[in-house]
This record gives sequence, structure tokens and C-alpha cells, in this order.
Amino acid sequence: MKHYSEIINIDPNKRFGKPCVRTTRITVYDVLSWLANGMKTEEIISDFPELIEEDILACLAFAADRERRVKIVS
Repeated sequence: MKHYSEIINIDPNKRFGKPCVRTTRITVYDVLSWLANGMKTEEIISDFPELIEEDILACLAFAADRERRVKIVS
């Protein structure tokens, strides 16, 4: 699999600078929300044929990396 940075793009002129999948307007948040609401990868790809499984995995990797970088300040 490609590194998520080759799939997830941040363009300040697209979707208010939210991270999106490749050249689509589908955000990482959109994909994570669908997964969190119980959609299966196959269902997401069926509804959004511009996505492939690698895109969904890249969204998960992006989110995991961001979570790893979060620092708790007390």
C-alpha cells in the first residue's frame, strides 16, 4: 500500500482545507464517519465508485497518525 500522504491531500481551496482523498471532495472525516456508522468498505465503494479500498485504508492511517501526534496538556 502507498503511504497515506500519497493519497490524502490538503488543499486550502477545497472543502475549507480539510484532508480529502486524492482529487475528490470526499474528506477523511466523511470516510471515518461512514465507517463509524457501520458501513462496510464494500458499501462505501459501491456508493462512491471513485474510491478504492486503498483510499479507505489511507484515511484510517491518516487518522491513526494524527491521533498518535496528539499531546494532552494538563
